[in-house]
Amino acid sequence: MSSRTYRVIVRGTFDGLDDDRRAWLREHAAEHDLFASAFTERGSTAYDGSLSAFSHRVVVHVDAGPDEEADARTAGELSALQWLEDAGLGARRLRSTATCTDDVRIRRR
Repeated sequence: MSSRTYRVIVRGTFDGLDDDRRAWLREHAAEHDLFASAFTERGSTAYDGSLSAFSHRVVVHVDAGPDEEADARTAGELSALQWLEDAGLGARRLRSTATCTDDVRIRRR
C-alpha cells in the first residue's frame, strides 16, 4: 500500500495551568514563537505570551485509502497530545486540519 504525506495543524487551548507550568511556558516562549515554528516529523508547537491557545504543526505519513485524511488528523492530534504530556500540560478544545502535500500543485512561472 502506498503512503501519503500530510501537513497537520492542531489548535487548542491550554487547560489547568498552575504557576509552575505558566513559568515554564514563559521561560521557553522564544523557542515556541509562531515565526520559529515549522512542519516537521517531530512536530513544532507555538503559543503566545497570553498562554491561552497553542498550535502544533507536524508532518505525518499515512497509508493511502478512504480514511487517510482522518488518519492524518488523528496522528497529528496524538503528536500534539504527546508534546503536551511531555511538557506536563493539559489541553482542551483540540481541532485539526490536514493538507495532503502529494496533492499540492506548484505553478512555475
